[in-house]
Amino acid sequence: MEEKRIMVCLDGSKDSIRGLRTAILFARQSDSMIVGVHIDTTQGAITAMSAPKIKEEKWSNETRKIMQIARDKAKQRGVKFEGIVIAGYKAGNDLANFANNPKSKIEQIVIAARGLGFPKETFFGSTSNFVLYKAKVPVTVVK
Repeated sequence: MEEKRIMVCLDGSKDSIRGLRTAILFARQSDSMIVGVHIDTTQGAITAMSAPKIKEEKWSNETRKIMQIARDKAKQRGVKFEGIVIAGYKAGNDLANFANNPKSKIEQIVIAARGLGFPKETFFGSTSNFVLYKAKVPVTVVK
């Protein structure tokens, strides 16, 4: 039997770390591993069609820091962690596509809502809202 994979969306914000803490809690309760996914939108619009994974040696220093913090927090709680960085264009679309791909084997998504989308009065941000409605697996939105 394969290990359950819980995807957590990481952008380096304090909100995404709050989402990571929730994912760690879920992973500990269900004996699962965490797949931390970061979308690198600096690659340009050409990646909009393919959204390729970026090899670890090509990660930016900022991305390395985000993944190291997540890896350390998971390790402290005894949870396996895999970091994945995707060259993307629109984070919500790229995150949902990754999770919906059967090869990713994602069984649950945890994402933090920052509420930065337009209009600002909405409860969920545009990225978390997009993932919530487009993902084919259960989504937990942490506010």
